[in-house]
Amino acid sequence: MNSPDATFERVEVHYRGRVQGVGFRWNAQHIARDHEVQGTVRNLPSGEVHLIAEGSRAAVRAFLDEVYESMRLNITGVDERKLPATGEFIGFKIVS
Repeated sequence: MNSPDATFERVEVHYRGRVQGVGFRWNAQHIARDHEVQGTVRNLPSGEVHLIAEGSRAAVRAFLDEVYESMRLNITGVDERKLPATGEFIGFKIVS
């Protein structure tokens, strides 16, 4: 387990809209490669996509902004929740 740094944060995001079946998870994973973030992204039975990102505040924000910008035509709503980082992730993965 990674040791979370006090300057790191965790943001959990629920995206609503036409966000499943459009490459959202793959896109998020691809974008994560350009940012120093760790976490997961998965489809929910409700039709939403749930994304967890951990990293520095700046890295997480840049990552989430890029995900939103790249998928904005499919997104009708976003709920974000900021929490302390846990350091539980290694890399950024698509999970089921």
